[in-house]
Amino acid sequence: MTISEGDTLPQTSFVTMTEGGPQPIDHDAFFKGKKVALFSVPGAFTPTCSAKHLPSYVEKADELKAKGIDAIGCTAVNDAFVMGKWGEDADGVTMLADGNGAFVKAIGLDFDASGFGMGTRGQRFSMVVNDGVVEHLNVEAPGEYKVSSAEHMLGQL
Repeated sequence: MTISEGDTLPQTSFVTMTEGGPQPIDHDAFFKGKKVALFSVPGAFTPTCSAKHLPSYVEKADELKAKGIDAIGCTAVNDAFVMGKWGEDADGVTMLADGNGAFVKAIGLDFDASGFGMGTRGQRFSMVVNDGVVEHLNVEAPGEYKVSSAEHMLGQL
């Protein structure tokens, strides 16, 4: 079943890269009591993700925060090493590795990309999460990049 607006995010954890190596991020520590802009990309370093999706949130981080967003998170079914490297210049965005795809599976937004040699991946989407509850959910049609952009989210806030 796919998560919907009004649903509470499931208790899963992400991993982020720190100076000391990969470290888990507790679900409640990231979402509890905060309004979070969370977006998912099918893969770090992929063309649309690198050229448009991540840059839109980096460029609009201050505008999102001015509209009440406390934190911005980018997730992908990649390991923390890949996400850490990809996010080196992503100021204002926390890179959240979902290496085994547990998060996207739990919310029903995973897909099979094995035809491209990529295994299970997360769909391209964005959501506004307020204290762990999904306020806005924007899931892209396959191959699209429109409703999951930072620009679209700004219009929703």
